[in-house]
Amino acid sequence: MTQTEDRSEQATADDGARLGLPQSTALVVGSIIGVGIFSLPYAIAGYGPISLVAMGVATVGAVSLAMLFAVMSRRLPADGGPYAYARAAFGNGIGFSNAWSYWITAWAGNAAIAVAWVYYVETFVNTGSAVGWSILIALVGLWIPAAVNLAGVHSMGVFQVWTTVLKFIPLALMSTLGLFFITWGNFTPWNTSGDTDLAAVGGAMAICLFSYLGVETASVAAAKVRDPARNVGRSTIFGTVASGVVYLLSLVAVFGILPAGALALDENRASYSAAADAVVGGSWAGQLVALAVIVSGIGALNGWTMICAEMPLAATRDGLFPSRFGVLSARGVPAFGIVSSTALASVAVVVSYLGASGATVFTTLVLMTGITSAVPYAFSALAQISWRLRDRRAGPTPRLALDLTVAGVALLMSVAFIYYSRNTGSSWYVVWGPFLMAGGASLAGIPVYLAMRRGMTEPADVPAYR
Repeated sequence: MTQTEDRSEQATADDGARLGLPQSTALVVGSIIGVGIFSLPYAIAGYGPISLVAMGVATVGAVSLAMLFAVMSRRLPADGGPYAYARAAFGNGIGFSNAWSYWITAWAGNAAIAVAWVYYVETFVNTGSAVGWSILIALVGLWIPAAVNLAGVHSMGVFQVWTTVLKFIPLALMSTLGLFFITWGNFTPWNTSGDTDLAAVGGAMAICLFSYLGVETASVAAAKVRDPARNVGRSTIFGTVASGVVYLLSLVAVFGILPAGALALDENRASYSAAADAVVGGSWAGQLVALAVIVSGIGALNGWTMICAEMPLAATRDGLFPSRFGVLSARGVPAFGIVSSTALASVAVVVSYLGASGATVFTTLVLMTGITSAVPYAFSALAQISWRLRDRRAGPTPRLALDLTVAGVALLMSVAFIYYSRNTGSSWYVVWGPFLMAGGASLAGIPVYLAMRRGMTEPADVPAYR
């Protein structure tokens, strides 16, 4: 063994440079709880309180995905998560399409988080929402987490734990004390969308999915997690369940404190701040909430910036992405992936603010990320179904019915998220905008795949079930 190889193995084995269970759980919680939930009431207010049912359905889907990834990460604790599962099950072609789709989700999702984050920052500065300053604020929100990630894994992990603790405060208060200030009359009318109840639940559910993106982040960053076969699954379940509980209770409180008509107003787009102000009858509570959400947004962007680079890094090691994504800096991080993903998110932010309707472009961006994330989710479920049926043919296997049920629910929910990711509007290009944007971004990956396919390595055999 050469000295270089020895140093490489020592660096890999150095647990101090990896995320333990608290840090990996914080990564999951921090990636799920960003700004999406804090801006969600404003985004779904047009559907009315029936949106609470949509959030319940989305929570079932998120927990099923968490259980799916927990089981699959024990069997295949590979860096890349959903990408690695799809590639192992269906080959390099499907693996590349899933890696590319998930990478789009990561940086486009960062753009959406940054746009929503600005809502709360402008509680204190740029209160008139001048577009130029809004763009500058959003770009600052993107590049500060990029700088933290460039500083190394340890800095990222510490930053993630503290921002996760702070972001839980407003959600915990709203999901406990906020319940005592509910006015039950605010839950009527139940459905204000003008559509059937099923259509309203489906439409709101597709937007709610954005608040749960991140259930898979521990599996994506498995190479950065200490004892991944054990800790990835545990952190995924712990983080998703904790997020789901505070999501549901706090959303009930917000819809009960303010009627849907008030939540839909532009001045209340910082929904949780508006609800806090309504409870105390002043502005100081809303400002405290806004401060916590600002921290929350930075924490989410910090975690997702890491994921933006980890997925291409995993794909590069298998020969699927250009080699520059696999080069590590002196700090041991994929600097090119961090910088390029943040640059793409910055472009998406500028485009969103320069659009004819900022709200419409933001919602379109959210729904686009729902589509591009649901594709890898669906293929992960298909991979699990395929593997478990193969296990069954080889002989008796434990927990077969449970695993197939969880994978089946995850698959159905993924398909439903894609189906309902249509925008509202009278123009066809607005209604189908999320699909057009997702399709265009996906087609851009074809030249990359054609250029890389000859150097792709073959997937390794799938390990036995455990």
